[in-house]
Amino acid sequence: MLLYEWVKAFHIIFIIAWMAGLLYLPRLFVYHCRAEVGSEMAATFKVMEGRLYYWIMLPAMLVSWVLGLWLIYLNQALLSQGWLHTKLLLVVFLTGAHHVQGAWFKAFRADRNRHSEGFFRVMNEVPTILMIAIVLLVVLGPYYL
Repeated sequence: MLLYEWVKAFHIIFIIAWMAGLLYLPRLFVYHCRAEVGSEMAATFKVMEGRLYYWIMLPAMLVSWVLGLWLIYLNQALLSQGWLHTKLLLVVFLTGAHHVQGAWFKAFRADRNRHSEGFFRVMNEVPTILMIAIVLLVVLGPYYL
């Protein structure tokens, strides 16, 4: 069982890294909206967004998924618990949010952003809401579901 605890610890570490990116990238988009297309500031945001997305968020998401599936493999009894099914559905939505943010990043990179600062401020809350629901399911789900 010690392996299970190590895998769980690293799963949590990579989830934290992934969530940091999911919460920070839309904030960068808010400020990127203010930068004039072609400006040095816009170029700087493109570099920052690219590094965050490709070097932190994408690897963290992939490793989080691998470690999460490994946890299920190590403790297959989890598959019979309803809370886990709901959690996995929310993680799929979180993964979708990740890919939507990737599409927004690519739009900014191509100077084709069509959204406002306000839009990105609101969209910044989607990963937060999903994260809260996921944490509540993991911590309380085994007792209530």
